[in-house]
Amino acid sequence: MNTKQLTKKLKRLLMLFAAILIASCNTQKPDFSNRDQDFDSGWKFNRGDVPEAEMASFNDSKWRSIDLPHDWSIEDLPVVAGKKQIGPFSEDSPGKGATAHVLGGIGWYRKTFTLDKSAEGKKVQILFDGVYMNSEVWINGQSLGIHPYGYTPFYYDLTPYLNPSGEKNTLAVKVKNTGKNSRWYSGSGIYRHVVLQVTDKVHIPIWGISVTTPEVNKEKATVKLNIKIANGENKSGKLQITTRLVSPINQENIEAKTTIDQFSGEVADAEQIFELKDPALWSIDTPLLYQAITEVSFDGKIVDQQTTTFGVRSIEFSAEKGFLLNGENVLLKGGCMHHDNGPLGSATIDRAEERRVELMKKFGFNAIRTSHNPPSRQFLDACDRLGVLVIDEAFDQWQRPKNPEDYNLYFDNWHQQDMESMVLRDRNHPSVIFWSIGNEINERVDPSGLEIMKNLIAIVKNIDTTRPITEAICFFWDHPGYKWESTIPAFALLEVGGYNYKLDEYENDHKIAPERLMMGTESFPLQAFENWQMVEKHPYVLGDFVWTAMDYLGESGIGHSSVKSDSKDTFSMDWPWYNAYCGDIDICGFKKPQSYYRDVVWKVSNLEMAVHSPIPSGMKELVSMWGWPDEQQSWNWQGSESQKLRVNVYSNYPEVRLELNGKVIGTKPVSAETKLTAAFEVPYEAGELKVVALKDGKDVETKSLRTTGKPAKIKLTADRSELKASRNDLSYVTVEVVDENGALIPNANLPIQFKIEGAGELAAVENGNPSDMKSFHVPEVSSFNGRCLVILRPTGTSGEIKLKAESAGLEGSEIVVNTK
Repeated sequence: MNTKQLTKKLKRLLMLFAAILIASCNTQKPDFSNRDQDFDSGWKFNRGDVPEAEMASFNDSKWRSIDLPHDWSIEDLPVVAGKKQIGPFSEDSPGKGATAHVLGGIGWYRKTFTLDKSAEGKKVQILFDGVYMNSEVWINGQSLGIHPYGYTPFYYDLTPYLNPSGEKNTLAVKVKNTGKNSRWYSGSGIYRHVVLQVTDKVHIPIWGISVTTPEVNKEKATVKLNIKIANGENKSGKLQITTRLVSPINQENIEAKTTIDQFSGEVADAEQIFELKDPALWSIDTPLLYQAITEVSFDGKIVDQQTTTFGVRSIEFSAEKGFLLNGENVLLKGGCMHHDNGPLGSATIDRAEERRVELMKKFGFNAIRTSHNPPSRQFLDACDRLGVLVIDEAFDQWQRPKNPEDYNLYFDNWHQQDMESMVLRDRNHPSVIFWSIGNEINERVDPSGLEIMKNLIAIVKNIDTTRPITEAICFFWDHPGYKWESTIPAFALLEVGGYNYKLDEYENDHKIAPERLMMGTESFPLQAFENWQMVEKHPYVLGDFVWTAMDYLGESGIGHSSVKSDSKDTFSMDWPWYNAYCGDIDICGFKKPQSYYRDVVWKVSNLEMAVHSPIPSGMKELVSMWGWPDEQQSWNWQGSESQKLRVNVYSNYPEVRLELNGKVIGTKPVSAETKLTAAFEVPYEAGELKVVALKDGKDVETKSLRTTGKPAKIKLTADRSELKASRNDLSYVTVEVVDENGALIPNANLPIQFKIEGAGELAAVENGNPSDMKSFHVPEVSSFNGRCLVILRPTGTSGEIKLKAESAGLEGSEIVVNTK
């Protein structure tokens, strides 16, 4: 073989090798990891209106750089001479105490970005999970539209207005939160996540996959996927949809394929059915989640892929059996929750959303009512993962206002889109078991309201028929002369009746409508026992949702108690109160006294004890409707020696004995007749107060409260000491004032200073005191009942976050949180 022949042979071999390599590359599946892109970082923000800020040429270099989610209402206000203001709180707040004395106003957001060549010929959309409120969005100076409601997701197609790849694009968002538009703290701005979606023109549209489980038992289950495919190619071709189910237990894969030989329309619908043997069931105790990985090919090319997380579970409701989850009866131990994250405001940081659900689970709740608006997607994701059931609620008002500038202004034109977006986004969450169409609606029983109810129900049922529809209906404080019987037509339209503070009507209504299902969608903390008695006694009463599970910003002080010489009380509290203080859990996440009683009512615990604070002679305690007596799990009452203090023992045991420093104070029976409570009058002296539970004359359980020593040092405890180096992660550090033996001092209210170094920053401080107005962002706060909270947030890099705490006269403390 000569040199020329060898050269030709080598060329042929190289060409063959190249062809094989190209063919190999063509068979590799494309990467869809950038399909849904996190669009939270790199924004510019200006608080206040600015002319022409929507224009691409506008100079925003002097604006503040921020990451989303962002809530400007929680941020400190600039100091203005003569103004009554503290931190974010101002006397100029339009909503006053109802909205926590904060300010809204107008804010602008801008983000400049470029798309690479991989986005050429693609469809590019922007998805906002929530903006409060009245947002307008522009891309490169072109208005995309407005969205009034602050709690529902919405999206826009950017494709027609984008500049060529490599050139800059500018997204601008104006947010207008003005006037009196809310009955609670709403927050302001782009407070939930933003996603940039880049897809092929043939793709699965936003919220285009629905998963249902029409047949479920322990032996087998049917899973049905309904999949929409959008076609923006303006040509026909062969469409193939392949879905693979991944089990949470054994990673078993089950596959289904759907083929449409000529896909030429704008939208195609495909139905895929899977039969599972021995399915992994989603439940409160075992919240197991499947994944459906759907792949779309068009004319032989893979063009899209999406993963849908879902749970296999059945829900059934009847007046005879109550609520059945996977065939087993579940009583709903519920709590209502507003959407804010306390000192973080309404910013939907993923870890903050998850922690709220964790706290609910930890303290005995198994269900949440999202009052009175759809929650974030991340909140529902956490409910799915942790096994907490959800009432997903849409509106607080329809056509008639509760505030002049609230959603009533937009209801007629926007309710269908907002209702649809809630159901479309949330329908695959196994945690969601009810749709609620409203809360304490003014026109709830009027002819106009009944027509609206029918319309809203039809909108929901057109999308999802697998869950019952409810509405929270209250007494007629807003309609003098109406009687409770006026609710009959409204309840007849609902599959489950939501009762706000009307437990006294359950049995009467059951006689009128024996098949009606009921649940307490709001209840008073002081009626925890009576409400739960109804739930345990009657299967048609599915559960009880207390107002509220957790303290929240706004509706300031509706859960107050006060000591007065007269009987005059107020609905709420004025400045400097800023949080509702009606929760079982305080705004830091610490357990409050009423929660210990609920533990016994729900049989989470069988024995608890609390001591009422001393009441001065000639005075009496007034407890608001949503309040709780001023009692604590404490035996630190220095200065009250020999004064008789009321000690309440809560128990599911038939008898309890109370002892002080080894001496028997008394023995008392406990039963349903005493509302699981035994009350003692005990002259105070320092030492150990101990309760002993008795059954059949034998000691079976004890609980003690001990007088502590003097404040000696600070104790720091992080809920998580290792974080992701992500702006979406947080470490909640509990700060305690303890004595020399390490015991929490429950009456220590001392100023504590903090220093943060390294790969993190101070996200917020808080102490749970509803009337201690302060900046949430200055590294100093006083302890309240011996505790306070520091929230640390990674800056986005790996390393250590060091937190130091000190207070005059106390031994300081230091803790390290790692980010990776």
